[in-house]
Amino acid sequence: MDNKTELMIITMEECGELTQACSKVLRTNFSKETIEDLTKEVADVMCMIELMKEYLYIKHSDIDQGIQNKRDKLKIWSNLINRNNS
Repeated sequence: MDNKTELMIITMEECGELTQACSKVLRTNFSKETIEDLTKEVADVMCMIELMKEYLYIKHSDIDQGIQNKRDKLKIWSNLINRNNS
């Protein structure tokens, strides 16, 4: 298996683990233990994103722009971001 294939597989697995951790946090009403596990899984996914930047030449500036685009959408479709203060 080449590095890029391994990168994609591990990233998919880590995203799945993050999904499970999010679900567990909700089921346990935000317990300290599940928040700690959530934090670990977020870190694992962020690590894989950093490796994607290295192996796939994804630009950090493009990620930043994508984040801003998502925040702009959330201002419209969600209550997570205050429309007046971001």
